[in-house]
Amino acid sequence: MQFLKATGFLQYFKIKRLYKQSFPQNERKPFSIIKSMQKKGKTDIWYFTEKNQFIGFATTINGSKTILIDYFAVCKDTRGKGFGTKMLKTLLEYYDTKGVFLEIEIPYTTALNYDERLKRKKFYLNAGLSPMGTQAKLFGVDMELLGFNCELTFDQYREFYLNNYGKFAYDNIKRID
Repeated sequence: MQFLKATGFLQYFKIKRLYKQSFPQNERKPFSIIKSMQKKGKTDIWYFTEKNQFIGFATTINGSKTILIDYFAVCKDTRGKGFGTKMLKTLLEYYDTKGVFLEIEIPYTTALNYDERLKRKKFYLNAGLSPMGTQAKLFGVDMELLGFNCELTFDQYREFYLNNYGKFAYDNIKRID
């Protein structure tokens, strides 16, 4: 498997298409913001291939001590073949000097996509991430944090967003009652 930081039109086109297919609209930020953050050095947009075939992407938000895997997706036709695990482990190795975390929808048993949420959580746990004990309502979506060599309290999590995205994002992270 190969991975590189996306730079070309075709790479961005493939990533953006998979991004729209993989994440519900209420969980997607405008792709232009992601690209803008990349230009500022605050975000990495990773393009993964296997034998020159696009297999997935990841975006990160790069803090000074912690990395948020903001979006992570594998192409439908390559799922279930171990590529997602390889992609994730590649990212964890690349960022091995920092704590890495990500957000997943809390797998409430009442959620319409409960099985999907549970499967996603199991995938990340099997790949070596652990529950961090932090949950938050992020722009109205109940999220749980999973981490690798990383611990963040709720307040530290909000501070991460304030430092990397500003007050608007910070103000849209709430405690779950």
